[in-house]
Amino acid sequence: MTLNPIRAALISFVQWFDADYGNQELAAAKDRPERVDWVRCIPFLALHIGCLGIFVTGWSWTAVFIAALLYFVRMFAITGFYHRYFSHRTFQTSRFMQFMFAVLGGSAAQRGPLWWAYQHRHHHKHSDHESDPHSPKQHGFWWAHVGWITSSHNFPTDYTRVKDLAKYPELVFLNRFDALVPFVLAFSLFVLGGILQNVAPELGVTGGQLLVWGFFVSTTLLFHGTSSINSLAHLIGKKRFTTTDDSRNSLLLALVTLGEGWHNNHHHYMHSTRQGFFWWEIDITFYVLKTLSWFGLIWELKPVPQEVRRGVSRK
Repeated sequence: MTLNPIRAALISFVQWFDADYGNQELAAAKDRPERVDWVRCIPFLALHIGCLGIFVTGWSWTAVFIAALLYFVRMFAITGFYHRYFSHRTFQTSRFMQFMFAVLGGSAAQRGPLWWAYQHRHHHKHSDHESDPHSPKQHGFWWAHVGWITSSHNFPTDYTRVKDLAKYPELVFLNRFDALVPFVLAFSLFVLGGILQNVAPELGVTGGQLLVWGFFVSTTLLFHGTSSINSLAHLIGKKRFTTTDDSRNSLLLALVTLGEGWHNNHHHYMHSTRQGFFWWEIDITFYVLKTLSWFGLIWELKPVPQEVRRGVSRK
């Protein structure tokens, strides 16, 4: 199905605010050639361009600290909840905690929790095969790293593939209006910076500076950190286990992504909460999740079976 260019551009524009708009017509997107939807991706481009604001606002230790803190906290929300909870259900939690971390993950501007889980489940089913949307083996490094997320082919959420999550209207709302939480975060940082400029001028921070560092810089680095698993984790590192794809283990990527770099481990056995299968494999996301379990905020963390560590495949 080919849309009129003007109508297609209008749909792309409205999707800045309502990601599900036009989904009936976009259901045919999977039959279209892979290409960048430039109108839909203007906010994504603006995110990167916004980083240049550092040359206007300058920097302060306060702004850099908040940027680093937001990187860590939101990376955990992506790795611990978008990935290990929403995508793989490797532990259990309450509906309230599920919602709170969906909000926190949404602030990373990596689209909604149901879209993320749907795409990731699809990736595991077709990893490094033709239907994998972000396989460097099939599509090259840059498409796997960033191109695939800019294509209208991959915009819709197939809610039938995430029925376990789609039954929660609050999650569907966050998924549909996925720009809302990042906008609130950006606005809040601007306001907080303005307040600090007046009440604590010795910090040397302004509203614009906190917006640039806390949102644009931190969010851009966060995106590329996460995307490195789609691209680099299938190209660099070592393969401990024989899998049907090119997933690899990398300590460097594990540090950047709080534990996701043990990617070959994960593709060998995706059902465990822990991705660093051995004590020497640093998995910060797992350490934080384990701490949350001590306070009863999450429970039933799924372990790594001994036979899996020995290399026996258990799907």
